Amino acid sequence: MIWVVVNRLTKSAHFIAIKTGMLVPMLAEIYVERIVRLHGIPSSIVLDRDPRFTSRFWESLQEALGTKLRMSSAYHPQTDGQSERTI
Repeated sequence: MIWVVVNRLTKSAHFIAIKTGMLVPMLAEIYVERIVRLHGIPSSIVLDRDPRFTSRFWESLQEALGTKLRMSSAYHPQTDGQSERTI
């Protein structure tokens, strides 16, 4: 599985290989090491509705970092159009 992270300002993209069953704490560690370390803490993130990113842990982590989470609309992939165009 590939986790795609796109910086909407610079249009830079990160393609991170992750295991399908990977737990949220491990994803959080990868996020901090690969994204926050390079780009800083984002002010907002647009997410698809993957259960790992709608979990209480992920929401709490982003709240602690001061990042607003915005979920893409179900059945409307154009909400996350930048990521879709990148792929």
